[in-house]
Amino acid sequence: IQCKLFVYPPPFPLHSPQGHKLLTFGRDGISSTAAAPGRDGICHSLGRFSSDGPPHGGIQYEMVTVFKDGSPVLRDMAFSIDQKYLYVMSERQVSRVPVESCEQYTTCGECLSSGDPHCGWCTLHHILLVSDAPDLTAGVTCLFGNLTEVEGQVSGSRVVCVSPACLLPYRPPKVITSSVTPPFSPRCLSCVNSAFRCHWCKYRNLCTHDPTTCSFQEGRINVSEDCPQLFPTEEILIPVGEVKPITLKARNLPQPQSGQRGYECVLSIQGVIHRVPALRFNSSSVQCQNSSYLYDGMDISNLAVDFAVVWNGNFVIDNPEDLKVHLYKCAAQRESCGLCLKADPKFECGWCSGEAKCTLRPHCSSPSAQPWLDWSSRNVKCSNPRITEILTVSGPPEGGTRVTIRGVNLGLDFSEIAHGVQVAGVQCTPLPEQYVVAEQIVCEMGQALPGISSGPVLLCIGECKPEFTAKSTQQYMFVTPAVSFLNPSRGPESGGTMVTISGHYLGAGSRVSVLLGNQTCEFYGRSMNEIVCVSAPSAHGLGAVHVSVSVDRAQLERTLLFEYIDDPKVQHIEPEWSIASGYTPLTITGSNLDVIQEPRIRVKYNGKEFVNVCKVVNATALACLAPPLTPEYRPGLDAVERPDEFGFIFNNVQSLLVYNDTKFIYYPNPTFELLSPTGVLEQKPGSPIILKGRNLCPPAPGGAKLNYTVLIGETPCAVTISETQLLCEPPNLTGQHKVMVRVGGIIFSPGSVSIISDSLLTLPAIVSIAAGGSLLLIIVIIVLIAYKRKSRENDLTLKRLQMQMDNLESRVALECKEAFAELQTDINELTSDLDRSGIPYLDYRTYAMRVLFPGIEDHPVLRELEQSVEKALKLFAQLINNKVFLLTFIRTLELQRSFSMRDRGNVASLIMTGLQGKLEYATDVLKQLLSDLIEKNLENKNHPKLLLRRPAVLEEMHLHLCECAGEPLFMLYCAIKQQMEKGPIDAITGEARYSLSEDKLIRQQIEYKTLILNCVNPDNENSPEIPVKVLNCDTITQVKEKILDAVYKNVPYSQRPRAVDMDLEWRQGRIARVVLQDEDITTKIEGDWKRLNTLMHYQVSDRSVVALVPKQTSSYNIPASASISRTSISRYDSTFRYTGSPDSLRSRAPMITPDLESGVKVWHLVKNHDHGDQKEGDRGSKMVSEIYLTRLLATKGTLQKFVDDLFETLFSTVHRGSALPLAIKYMFDFLDEQADKHGIHDTDVRHTWKSNCLPLRFWVNVIKNPQFVFDIHKGSITDACLSVVAQTFMDSCSTSEHRLGKDSPSNKLLYAKDIPSYKSWVERYYADIAKLPAISDQDMNAYLAEQSRLHSVEFNMLSALNEIYSYVSKYSEELIGALEQDEQARRQRLAYKVEQLIGAMSIES
Repeated sequence: IQCKLFVYPPPFPLHSPQGHKLLTFGRDGISSTAAAPGRDGICHSLGRFSSDGPPHGGIQYEMVTVFKDGSPVLRDMAFSIDQKYLYVMSERQVSRVPVESCEQYTTCGECLSSGDPHCGWCTLHHILLVSDAPDLTAGVTCLFGNLTEVEGQVSGSRVVCVSPACLLPYRPPKVITSSVTPPFSPRCLSCVNSAFRCHWCKYRNLCTHDPTTCSFQEGRINVSEDCPQLFPTEEILIPVGEVKPITLKARNLPQPQSGQRGYECVLSIQGVIHRVPALRFNSSSVQCQNSSYLYDGMDISNLAVDFAVVWNGNFVIDNPEDLKVHLYKCAAQRESCGLCLKADPKFECGWCSGEAKCTLRPHCSSPSAQPWLDWSSRNVKCSNPRITEILTVSGPPEGGTRVTIRGVNLGLDFSEIAHGVQVAGVQCTPLPEQYVVAEQIVCEMGQALPGISSGPVLLCIGECKPEFTAKSTQQYMFVTPAVSFLNPSRGPESGGTMVTISGHYLGAGSRVSVLLGNQTCEFYGRSMNEIVCVSAPSAHGLGAVHVSVSVDRAQLERTLLFEYIDDPKVQHIEPEWSIASGYTPLTITGSNLDVIQEPRIRVKYNGKEFVNVCKVVNATALACLAPPLTPEYRPGLDAVERPDEFGFIFNNVQSLLVYNDTKFIYYPNPTFELLSPTGVLEQKPGSPIILKGRNLCPPAPGGAKLNYTVLIGETPCAVTISETQLLCEPPNLTGQHKVMVRVGGIIFSPGSVSIISDSLLTLPAIVSIAAGGSLLLIIVIIVLIAYKRKSRENDLTLKRLQMQMDNLESRVALECKEAFAELQTDINELTSDLDRSGIPYLDYRTYAMRVLFPGIEDHPVLRELEQSVEKALKLFAQLINNKVFLLTFIRTLELQRSFSMRDRGNVASLIMTGLQGKLEYATDVLKQLLSDLIEKNLENKNHPKLLLRRPAVLEEMHLHLCECAGEPLFMLYCAIKQQMEKGPIDAITGEARYSLSEDKLIRQQIEYKTLILNCVNPDNENSPEIPVKVLNCDTITQVKEKILDAVYKNVPYSQRPRAVDMDLEWRQGRIARVVLQDEDITTKIEGDWKRLNTLMHYQVSDRSVVALVPKQTSSYNIPASASISRTSISRYDSTFRYTGSPDSLRSRAPMITPDLESGVKVWHLVKNHDHGDQKEGDRGSKMVSEIYLTRLLATKGTLQKFVDDLFETLFSTVHRGSALPLAIKYMFDFLDEQADKHGIHDTDVRHTWKSNCLPLRFWVNVIKNPQFVFDIHKGSITDACLSVVAQTFMDSCSTSEHRLGKDSPSNKLLYAKDIPSYKSWVERYYADIAKLPAISDQDMNAYLAEQSRLHSVEFNMLSALNEIYSYVSKYSEELIGALEQDEQARRQRLAYKVEQLIGAMSIES
């Protein structure tokens, strides 16, 4: 669409322009328009039409389809900055449309006939035929508009002009008709100064190439000096409303001829034309007659007005200097005396005191008592100063703060206020360079006197009379700035870190300075509580520097440190590719990456730089989005491109702006085809949507793929990708939805998908559905009637079940109560026995071996060294006692991949054994290792789980166990053992009727009866028989063990006879004796199952007499002369071997061992339920097995008191008269010191550290393994119950909340209500320890030295060193290498000493 644009010469047209309508659109014919100026005064207006036909009138040269889905265009359209593109919007999409597409025209005819104002045909030669041409031998210049000019070639009547290398716009015919009066004719100066040989006829106001056409000879002008023109004079100032003439100087003013009109002055004031008659005095002078002028508003004090001098109506006199008339108002923007008097004297304005306004003197009618003041008056002063604002309202008492005071009538000269400013009672010295007359004073504060905290600003203008004095309503306060901390506390050596210093009153004062060491931290901004500055590059390398902050003259305390660390380094980029549109995820790995506050990644390509953002993951990783290679989406880019530069913007780190250690490449953008030619694809529900395209899978190494997101409407769909297509499994939707594809920085819509459901049901189908619905309704009614009857029956059944559940609950409660009473009786008996015999504690040596080397009975550290390497081992002992060597040795072992966790525990135990004589040295080494472990984990943003042993814990904990904690632990063990043995225990599976562990619970009803057997005293058969409680379902081995427990109850387990070494005799009268065994010829065999013999099998009755006798070599080796008949019915020479360790039994799953001869499976109380021949009816009860879980509650209630006693003892600082071990207090204080050192104030972290060091590292081990402390035997069922108690102990030490549900383990549910109270005990325990007096290193070392003296001879130190040396030999090369790299080790020549050691050991061995 085109329109003609008139460019009016200044100053204005004679009349306001009026135009005719050019285009007429039908109803709803256009929705948006945009316009941009074109070349040579052509204005191009672009529109988007939504009607079917073209508009009426005007010229429409092209119609472009923007949105293929037919979306309406919104009204907002905008051009790009370079005017080459037009941005068009619909509801869901923004499209960029090129303004011109000239390449579509392939011939000159198509180009010129298109009517596109942007397009023109460029020819190689343009030939111009000239007729009636003058003599052209002097040369011809061809001008192409205002684009360029070239030399022409003359050949006869031909002029040949070579066209410029550009597109010339097509010039359409004139299509505008207008009622606007034609503009002023061309003027003289532009005519004679043009590139052509033009002449000016001043009486005709005409520019021509033919001077003969001028009317008068004297009217011909061809030089600029002869042109009529105005000359500059002094500035033309006209007060508004004043009647004044305007006199102008000029040159060559023409005298109007007969029939021509005279001169006029034409002024355009705020768009309104004023014409004033003018008088020509002579050729060099003209005067606009007396007139007054007005303009609207008081916001402009001086209005520059365009004006022109014309004659004969519209003949303009040239105004080359662009002279203007200045209209002014004295009162505009000069509301006060000061503003009035500071006005430029050329305006002759003054202050009329009587009327209190700024006027010209003639307009002031005030009496002489209230004179008219102007700048020229003597000793002129403006009274009634007023302070309106104080910009700086607080500062330090040391002074130096620059206070800005703004107001009215603040003096007319600096001397008036130089000594008249006081702020809060302190003299404030004004600064002349920042003084703004009458409006602003900036003064610098002096030092405040003590006791002054705040006050107003007092100002005297010249003298301190009331009329010249001002006082502020705002108060100025003296504050003391202080700093508290800064963030971040470290940054790269190259600087650029945005450092935030926090504190109090940091926004006070007017100036602030921050120094990092002696380098200025560039000020960025501040508030009342913080200062932000940008660190400079470090002048002294790495390390911490003091942070100095000054506010005006106040120097703040230098309590903060800022650490310069190594600049971040980038080691790897994964992946090393992206697509041209960028925005694919990249992972950057390196070092010190977390010190960069706003990391960015950059590329430079074809001279343009593109940047994208990164996010810090941790110190060694960044997550970045690849920058795009082009500013816009280019689907046609098919080549693999490599950027000119690739790098990172890391604060001020210059070394990474260009990162050369990468081969980063850009693959072509994926491109997609439209879903269908119409843009809408019709689909059936569930049918996959296939999007075809190219470059969908970049050929990147490693098979990495782009992450595509396909949205159907707003719902994502599952995508399968191949090289040329995306397969989208659509969600369950119906209707029409737009399809959007997102990948990297590309968002593309290939069209919409219309999901059409299946056709409507046919009439037969509807009839069938109705019939089926009727039948279904009848069935529902019948079901409801049956349901009502069944509900009544169910209610009765429910009531019966409720009664049964009540009875079950009563039975459980009664059983728990009776069991607890019985257990208390047994425990009281046990306690009385313990008072006589004592708890069977292990000696320290055995205790230490079981803790340090569990499962190894005869360890080398208990034996003398067999080989003669003592001399070499003494050399090794010297190395072990060297802290540098020992730390390097441990660290080197931990770095080896082949160094397993078992090896770690073994080496730690060996070192502790070897250093039993130097526990203070061992403690120092372990403190260092523990400190290093904490520091290493904190660097990785993890909190360490402390896994190291403490040296003094073994000795002191053994003493603590013996004096305090051992008794409740032993009582708990005894209570569990006795409670478990009150009910049946399966000898094969280890399951029991009474258990805390669900895994070890017999889930069926076992019929049994308690028997009392009278056992003959093995030491004296004539002494009274010993009653023993057994069960008739016990195996013979179980009976023997119970008898041994009763007979030898005060004897440690290791000193008792073993059950496998004894035979059980059932004595019937004085003569008959039957040897009872687990297996003999009477054992019952059913199919391939064989059941162990029990007392019930032998029909042993209550109060029967039994005896334990040593096992004989054979069942038939009783001498014939023996007076007592001893009968055996065994078919084996040895007893059935199911009397081994219950731990070993428990470890075999399933615990069913085939007979060695026949291969049958053995069982005791329950068969293995995994076998298919086990029927549900064989379980002894038809009730579901979970009903027996109530026994867990009964057992838990029975043992509750003993668990509480143990936990209360362990979590108490003073209990049973025993003091807290020194090692615990010393260890906890050390952990608190480490937390303080690293700034860890999270109480949960400290709690976790302490729990990992003591309760979870030591007590859990002791609770689960009481045989480490006592001389006892731990059965499998006892072990399972102790594991539940230990798990409860671990949960009590945890800080995390345990959310329980129906799927939670039973052991968690069992103690769920008790754990919160146990947790409170733990917290109280840790708090009590923290309140205890600290233990000094001297006291601790003295205690450790005493322990070393007591236990130094328990182990063979040389044997321990010999065991440790095996690891030195295995990793000798790595150890020597580590020692050579350590500076302290090199000074002590430790690597050489290790080589000496290896040589000595090889020689001696």
